[in-house]
Parts: sequence; C-alpha cells; structure tokens
Amino acid sequence: MCDVYLHRLDRGWDEHDGILVRYADDLVVMCFSRSQAERALARLVRLLGELGLKPKTAKTRIVHLEAGGEGFDFLGFHHRQVRSRGLHGRRRVEFVRWPSNRAMQHARDRIQEITARRRIPLHPQVIVEDLNLLLRGWMAYFRYGHSARRFSKMGRYAEERVAHFISRKHRRSRNFRLVSADGLVSEPARTDQPVRNRRGTQGW
Repeated sequence: MCDVYLHRLDRGWDEHDGILVRYADDLVVMCFSRSQAERALARLVRLLGELGLKPKTAKTRIVHLEAGGEGFDFLGFHHRQVRSRGLHGRRRVEFVRWPSNRAMQHARDRIQEITARRRIPLHPQVIVEDLNLLLRGWMAYFRYGHSARRFSKMGRYAEERVAHFISRKHRRSRNFRLVSADGLVSEPARTDQPVRNRRGTQGW
C-alpha cells in the first residue's frame, strides 16, 4: 500500500533537488550540497503534505558524510563513507555499510526468544535448528556489505545463548563447548576489505 500511495511522490519529485531512493515508506535523498539538501527536505515536506502525510521528526535529518561523520541508517544497514587501505597500502575512499545497531539489537532479541527459559522442555537440537533459520536469513540479507565483524559478534552471542540454555536444562556450568556436525551456521566467507581508519570525504 505504501508503494501505491507514495507513487505520486515518486512522480512529483524533481531530481534537481537530489536523487530520491525509496523503499515502501523509507527513503533517502542524495545531494551534493547542504543548500540542495535543505531544498530537498522542504520539497519532501510539501509533497507529503499534499498526500496528508508528514515525515517523522525523529527519523528525518540532514547528514553530512565527512571524516568522523555519524553516517545514517537505511533499511537495516548503517551507511558511512570511510578511508581504508587498498592494495599496496594505498588509501582509498569507500562508501561502506554494515548492520545497524538497531538491526543488531533486533537479532539479539530474537535469539533471546529462541533460547528463552520457557523453551527448556525442548531438545537442544530444536533450539539450534531455530537459531540456524534465523541466522541464515539474517546473514543472507546483510552479507552485501562490510558485515564480517558484526557477523562474528552475532555468532558468538548465539553460541553463548545456546551454552546458557543447555546449562539451565541440564543444571551444569556454561564453561564447556559442544561440538556437533549439526551445530550453528558458520560465518559466511568475507567479501569486504577491513576498514582500518574511518575517515571520509565530504558529501551530503
């Protein structure tokens, strides 16, 4: 329904005010200067007003992509422009992305639900299978980016929750490891380059 209703926004947008990228009711406008960004925001407010809508104040802002900048979140990813070392130590500018803090917290909440105390009567293999379904889907979505470090964090968290679940089920210490051919999914192959120094060039 958002795509149908906001189609009028797409048709009424003027690219002189920036490049509009929209998915359902989430959108980003890419601009070359602050003045253009301010003009884009004003136009966005006006077009949405004609549809009886208005942007959420808490989620609508102008972000300057620069060295040490805050970046922005869009569709679960955190986007940021950084400087990194490429081949032969040459520095290069990249626009990178990884799972946002909100996306990480949402995944942790789901892992907690799957390994909750109320599920102790279930066999641990059922818990592992449910976790694998979650992790496979989550990693498949976020693998198109610089997500390796956050994948590692999420994998370790899932392992800790499984160990905690089993320790409660069998009333034993969590300081042990389980090795199984049907264990948790492994981290996918890393396709990104490590970001060593997060400095960016200017842009809006």
